[in-house]
Amino acid sequence: MSHGKQFTLFTHAGGPNGWKVAFTLAELGLEYVPKYLDFGKQEQKGPEYTKYNPNGRIPTLIDHANNDFTIWESNAIMTYLVEKYDTEHKISASNLDDKMQQLQWLFFQASGQGPYFGQAVWFSKFHPEKVPSAVERYQKEAIRVLGVLESVLAKQEWLVGGKCTIADLSFITWNQAAFGYILKDHPDFNLQKDYPAVNRWHNALVSRKAVAEQLAYKDSLM
Repeated sequence: MSHGKQFTLFTHAGGPNGWKVAFTLAELGLEYVPKYLDFGKQEQKGPEYTKYNPNGRIPTLIDHANNDFTIWESNAIMTYLVEKYDTEHKISASNLDDKMQQLQWLFFQASGQGPYFGQAVWFSKFHPEKVPSAVERYQKEAIRVLGVLESVLAKQEWLVGGKCTIADLSFITWNQAAFGYILKDHPDFNLQKDYPAVNRWHNALVSRKAVAEQLAYKDSLM
């Protein structure tokens, strides 16, 4: 594979999970070449991609400075990047207890927020049949997840260790999907009124220079 920068990131312009990795790379000042897969052509399922990621989903990262080390699953990629390159712990936990809590939140994002919010989008927008009960279920789960975050962030500024880490960064794009689409018109959802801590936290995250620049780049692709 020809490349001029240290990393190749296989991703999708509109896919939330790939941007989590982009935020991490940008926060650490690491340069990457994005490869945007065409889902309409099922490029993510083709052999040219599944040779790197047998799961056939995005994202996948190749680290050319580490013998083309290849890793997939967004939160695993983020963990790899901070473990190897965040030696000053700019966006990562430094002691064992905080590292385990960082991992705890990454698991919660991957098992709770991502799947529930993703299913809410699917049944609202892409499922060929209208299934109101499914839409309702996943909207309720999205609200529950935000409630968990609110209960913690009402007591502290960040999820782990008193600073922004990859745990926080991992939630950004799916939160955007919730606020801008999934729950936008839900009668029982008022972000500023009912989730003020989540609202403050999210605004602080998207205002970070590295994140804001990546989000602006994302918008330019859409």
